[in-house]
Amino acid sequence: MVPQGSAPHLIAAAISSKLGRPVPLHEIGLADTDPAPEVGLAFPRKVAHAVESATELYRLDSSPGKGIWQSLAGSFAVSAYATPVSRWLIRPADATVTREAERPPASGREVPPREGGWGRVGHSDVSKLQEAAEEARRWDSKYGGGDWRSSMVPECLRTDAAPLLLGSYSDEVGRSLFRATAELTRLAGWMAFDTGQQEAAQRYYIQALRLAKAAADVPLGGYVLASMSLQATYRGFAEEGVDLAQAALERNRSLATARTMSFFHLVEARALAKANDAPGCGSALSAAEGWLERSRPGDGDPSWLSFYAYDRLAADAAECYSDLKLPGQVRRFTERALQEPTEEFVRSHGLRLVVAAVAELESGNLDAAVAVGARAVEVAARISSARTTDYVRDLLHRLAPYGNEPLVKELQEQARPLLAAPA
Repeated sequence: MVPQGSAPHLIAAAISSKLGRPVPLHEIGLADTDPAPEVGLAFPRKVAHAVESATELYRLDSSPGKGIWQSLAGSFAVSAYATPVSRWLIRPADATVTREAERPPASGREVPPREGGWGRVGHSDVSKLQEAAEEARRWDSKYGGGDWRSSMVPECLRTDAAPLLLGSYSDEVGRSLFRATAELTRLAGWMAFDTGQQEAAQRYYIQALRLAKAAADVPLGGYVLASMSLQATYRGFAEEGVDLAQAALERNRSLATARTMSFFHLVEARALAKANDAPGCGSALSAAEGWLERSRPGDGDPSWLSFYAYDRLAADAAECYSDLKLPGQVRRFTERALQEPTEEFVRSHGLRLVVAAVAELESGNLDAAVAVGARAVEVAARISSARTTDYVRDLLHRLAPYGNEPLVKELQEQARPLLAAPA
């Protein structure tokens, strides 16, 4: 009996994890099953094939959590990052991306240029994608990756970016097009990650890295690797998270701005803390702080790094020390992280509150932990973020031994609707 549905792909993912490398379906004799779940995992060497790979992913059901993504739940394999990362490290930029698309035959159906993918792409087309990416970043930070405004990003990739990638463009315009599309694709991955759709996030990240290579934008490629690192670390693959962050750092030496290098070191610190490497984490945090102090307003930082300042460094440092079981350090850094305004970065504020509550609990301050936890639940209820909900769930799990305390019972009741909401 031949396994059907998502079973072949889950089998391949399990074997991939054991072997430490991607295992295609044909290698285990299941090549005749539905090929769709393998879409987005390729990292082609040629630009034309990279365009095909990305647009094929965009054409899937544009709502992570539905359609094909639902059948892929649980198929995340960190080993799938091995080939994309090694190919990017070897050659992080394509020589040229000039493209002349073939027009459809004159006798065929009249196809609008954008639908057929043969129109001439200009800077104004690229600007629209850049504006979409900027707006999506704001919505994601404020309302979470599951908010309906954020979930429009996959649709934008399918209806706007894909036809442009299939069009005609010069090398200059093409580089800008690939850069804008890479940013949007990484955002789609980040939003999928935030909503718990790890399999969708992984595919978007791989394609974003390939598009960044076509854009010849090494810092952007490093940013995608940093996103991969955070995902791997969150999923329990701390060692791989360290490798991904260090790959971003290594390729960007003498290329990225000081602020960018600071962020990459911070991501490295997160992975090292999860791997229980306290000395390594301390060195990475020190490097992150040093690079941030070195940064200046006129450095030309990329727009996608606009969220990063000392409060973010403090927040992530607090999470590092939380993983290392040092509540005193956690409290020190969360105090600094929570000083900043929260209007733009609501999700981050919620995550910081949970980390602060855990630190209070580990310091023996139950009343303070519950009070801060109540504020965290209030914030989490206002956004759509599975990751934030997971943080709240972890806090309640830590509070379980104190379940008979009236304040803890009250917090559990307050969080019940949040935890009962569908993912």
